[in-house]
Amino acid sequence: MKKLTISFVYALTLFFLAGCGLKKEATFTGKTMGTTYHIKVVTWLNKNTDSLREKIEQRLREINSSMSIYMEDSEISMFNKYEIIDKDFAVSDDFIRVVTIGKKLYEITGGAWDATINPLVNIWGFGNDKKKRKIPSIEQIKKLKENVGYNYINISGDRNIAKKKKKIAIDFGSIAKGYAVDELSTLILKSGINNFIVEIGGEVYASGIRKDKENWKVGINRPEKDASYNQIYKAVRLINMALATSGDYRNFFEYQGKSYSHVIDPRTGWPVSNGVVSVSILAGSCAVADGLATAVMVMGHEKGIQLINSLDNIETLVVIKKEDGSLTDYSSKGFIVQ
Repeated sequence: MKKLTISFVYALTLFFLAGCGLKKEATFTGKTMGTTYHIKVVTWLNKNTDSLREKIEQRLREINSSMSIYMEDSEISMFNKYEIIDKDFAVSDDFIRVVTIGKKLYEITGGAWDATINPLVNIWGFGNDKKKRKIPSIEQIKKLKENVGYNYINISGDRNIAKKKKKIAIDFGSIAKGYAVDELSTLILKSGINNFIVEIGGEVYASGIRKDKENWKVGINRPEKDASYNQIYKAVRLINMALATSGDYRNFFEYQGKSYSHVIDPRTGWPVSNGVVSVSILAGSCAVADGLATAVMVMGHEKGIQLINSLDNIETLVVIKKEDGSLTDYSSKGFIVQ
């Protein structure tokens, strides 16, 4: 009888502790994709997370070896060197998924998002070839535009893509980090953890709740060139959603009193000058949010918000810099700030 009483008291104690939310936080940080990542997971005290870091690092290596344009032997680098027209090029599951996401983004944005834009980015001096930033000639832009267009990439079969022009090259820099966030989130969920937040280079996905049982909150950086990285413009509550932000206030150059943004319109070949300084997108997929943030920067706030309002479960906040230097913002129907 005494043993039964002790067992009952022990079980009741465990139940009481669990009811009180006896949990721990584990944090993983590191470098990837030319930036940093930060992950926080909330688990029960007896949950072992030692192996999770290794799985995270391995998954990031796989994605990087597929989509890094800085690695000569990556899938994307090999495809960009491949100059045979209309012949299938076999790719990995990661690569075909990102190519497919890119095709959807290209189509729904009317070409405002385009992963083949790098020749134009480079000629303006914003690429990785370290060219001097300058204004190219109309003739240069026209010539480069001949090899820009995501429609020149064909998806055939389950894991094959082909070029319709041999000089077409792709750069998934505007969605690869978001894709990695999605993949790490899936990995963590499969490990049995439902409460976590994943951030790579500012792109975020949050699942469940924090240790204090509150919702995760993420700040949108104040879109001004002199603002510190921790200066918040608006805060957003994330509940099983991703948040991605694109802006032009960190990477630009000035010439004869005019500012030229690193955000290039693939359709014209020129930097955008529509007053948009920041776009944040809420979506279920961080890759989609990542790409749409860039696209709305290009489209401008009116057409951009019109597009977002036509899409299910996707919201946006667009920040405009007015002529007097002040900031104002516009949002889609369901975007809520804290």
